[in-house]
Amino acid sequence: MARITKAPEERRQEIVETAERLFREVGYGNCSVERIIREIGVAKGTFYYYFKSKEEILGAIVERTIGDIEKTAQAIADAPDRDALAKMALLLSGIRVSDGDGREVTEILHLPENRELHEATNVATVLRLAPVFARIVEQGNREGVFTAPRPLETMQIILTGAHFLLDGGLFDFTDDEKRARLAATRDILERSLGAAPGAFDFMTADRSQGV
Repeated sequence: MARITKAPEERRQEIVETAERLFREVGYGNCSVERIIREIGVAKGTFYYYFKSKEEILGAIVERTIGDIEKTAQAIADAPDRDALAKMALLLSGIRVSDGDGREVTEILHLPENRELHEATNVATVLRLAPVFARIVEQGNREGVFTAPRPLETMQIILTGAHFLLDGGLFDFTDDEKRARLAATRDILERSLGAAPGAFDFMTADRSQGV
């Protein structure tokens, strides 16, 4: 049977999607490059034309995950019919890299051999999301619900601290300890942005059954 020729970007996407599916089905550590190649039915040289290693594919998966989150965040920030607090509630309640399908990717990143990639992912997440949050803070300043003089720098510091501390795999916190730190993050946000007490209560609402 003749081998099907695909456009470079289509082939690269096929490799990423196949690898991600296999990582979920058999586990990242149990999935070899050879298995990915067999699953797709391409030559080894074709695989290595697009990716140098399995770790590089994981990086592509993470990049796609962050990209999707960034697009969602930007759409919320651009919404003309929502005020700043409503946008913050949507972002902080609904966007977490470790939720849903991204949870398994996060668990892979927590492996010791992926430490450098994990750190790079954390940095990229903060650098790409902080400007989006900053735009919302600036809107809140105009609306009079925030009084933050340095929106970008403030959000970079808060996101870095919260992302590192609440990442889910770096610290062996109990659920109660995680909730306590989430409550502290809520308080820091309110005070740093100059919001009214209770403005960010949505961050800790309805969490008695989980984190």
